[in-house]
Amino acid sequence: MEIKNPFLFFFIFSIFSIIFPLIKSSDVEALLALKATIDPSNFLDWKKEIDLCNWQGVKQCKKTRVTKLVVENLNLNGSLDQIALNQLDQLRVLSFKNNSISGQIPNLTGLFNLKSLFLNKNNFSGKFPVSVTGLHRIKVINLAGNKLSGEIPVTLTKLSRLYMLYIENNEFTGELPSLNQPSLKFLNVSNNRFSGEIPVTLTRFNESCFAGNVNLCGGKLHLCPSTSPSYSVSPENVSHHDKRRKKLIIVIVVSVVVGVLLLGVLVAVCIACVRRRRRSKDGKSKGVEAVGGSGGGGEEGTSGGGNGGNNGGKEGAFTWDQQGSEGLGTLVFCGPGDQQMNYSLEDLLKASAETLGRGIMGSTYKAVMESGYIVTVKRLRDSRFPSLEEFRRHVEIIGRLRHPNLVPLRAYFQAKEERLLVYDYFPNGSLFSLIHGTRANSGSKPLHWTSCLKIAEDVATGLLHIHQNPGLTHGNLKSSNVLLGSDFESCLTDYGLMPFRNPDSPEESGASSLFYKAPECRDIRRPLTHQADVYSFGVLLLELLTGKTPFQDLVQEHGSDIPRWVRSVREEETESGDEPASSNEASEEKLGALLNAAMACVSLVPENRPTMKDVLRMIRDARAEAQGSSNSSDHSPGRWSDTVQSLPRDEHLSI
Repeated sequence: MEIKNPFLFFFIFSIFSIIFPLIKSSDVEALLALKATIDPSNFLDWKKEIDLCNWQGVKQCKKTRVTKLVVENLNLNGSLDQIALNQLDQLRVLSFKNNSISGQIPNLTGLFNLKSLFLNKNNFSGKFPVSVTGLHRIKVINLAGNKLSGEIPVTLTKLSRLYMLYIENNEFTGELPSLNQPSLKFLNVSNNRFSGEIPVTLTRFNESCFAGNVNLCGGKLHLCPSTSPSYSVSPENVSHHDKRRKKLIIVIVVSVVVGVLLLGVLVAVCIACVRRRRRSKDGKSKGVEAVGGSGGGGEEGTSGGGNGGNNGGKEGAFTWDQQGSEGLGTLVFCGPGDQQMNYSLEDLLKASAETLGRGIMGSTYKAVMESGYIVTVKRLRDSRFPSLEEFRRHVEIIGRLRHPNLVPLRAYFQAKEERLLVYDYFPNGSLFSLIHGTRANSGSKPLHWTSCLKIAEDVATGLLHIHQNPGLTHGNLKSSNVLLGSDFESCLTDYGLMPFRNPDSPEESGASSLFYKAPECRDIRRPLTHQADVYSFGVLLLELLTGKTPFQDLVQEHGSDIPRWVRSVREEETESGDEPASSNEASEEKLGALLNAAMACVSLVPENRPTMKDVLRMIRDARAEAQGSSNSSDHSPGRWSDTVQSLPRDEHLSI
């Protein structure tokens, strides 16, 4: 057949080649092709007759598209099929851990949604997969325990979300790249053949992370050899030996004299400083307040990056009254992997500090260490101090909690009347700022309904994880205690600290915390319960849906708290038969399930409130239904309110 117009044919072919991959509806064929290359012994029970979402190792899927594939400990062998693997373009998590897969790691550029990659404990060879450095959503890379070699690509520094890099027990060579991502929390490059000096940006990690690299130096490992050329004695310079010796003696004598003089000056300066400090020392000026001011103003989350609280804190170094604390001042790390962060109490004391805010439990500071590593320190200044052993037991329970929607407690310090808690620093601010704007930008736009659903699920998931630990509650849930992670995921902070609250001290935060609390727990002497946390979650959800602060807008405008205001608005709409203010009925339907869940949570009778497990199920059902009916052209807002106008969606607010 003769093609009369080759240009038209080429154009049509190009269009089909672009559109066809976009209409892919199933990963069945791709997985079967992958199985054919790595499972000759037929360990994987993958059959077309079985629903894809029920296949072995398919941990999560959406409408026949796999998002989480975990195929571990099955002694799989052979090599990975590049074409089949790259067709799984909806994967978020991919794990072939602890198998016997060999060959080179294929090009993975098609997995553009991938966040976690686990290929550790296999027989992979060849070089580091450079294609991984182009996956901009990647957070976790684990290639440990293989036979990989060659140098680590410098482009690894472009992965701004990189959280964990484990490449130990391979045969990598060359120098380590200067990985300066603040997001990088876990690193292990031990037992390779790296050489040269450890970059300054990586010296915050423990020396065990670099062990087994004979030619690697710097940091806390052995010192790097001098690069200056050695001097050899030859017949030409023997005649100058005496002159050089005399000059050397003169230099030594002069150096000693100058050194003694400088030492005397330093001693005099130190004595003068000590005397001045004693004269100016005031009993009220002791403590960290001397660093960052009082921190008055808004009450912020433990690890937030300044978002509505006092950001104008002065900078200095941490100091406090250590009188009587000799022998007790040690920084205790909580989790098994937290020691790898490699900072000590001395590093913390030398850090420059900035006040982030002051709340009912004490003051919060941003601490920047000399290595450049940033943490958040919470000082429980006005708290009830239990015994050292009681404090240690409770804090270690909190410190063992690890969940993607919880801000991890990394370390703690206690000495007599001092209690310090060290958390990760979250520079993206809090949910409060996302909803209501910051002081610099007091205005805020409505969140898209997909963002409301995602935030609600994140917060509910984190709160449920706390409740699954016996005896633990959050106790102080509110939007300023929900921080935004590197992926703008919502993470709870300040959880589990209310047992340290001093019932005899005044309520510093006033209404900002009061309106989130369940009515039965507004007397701070009452015990905290899971039902009270559920009520606080309901208030936070109503704040998210209405865009109104529970402790300011409602009191000033309507004279009531947010649950009563929403109830009255719904009753008025029911009695009058009026349509919702938003002209987009689809938006109201999508948010209706969230609103119903919130109103169930704020029931005045604690026994009538659902558990967080039930709340999370309701939210996930609503989100699944919303995603099933999602329309890319839907620009409806995400606030339910008869006083909020419908505004176009602001894309960067959609999470």
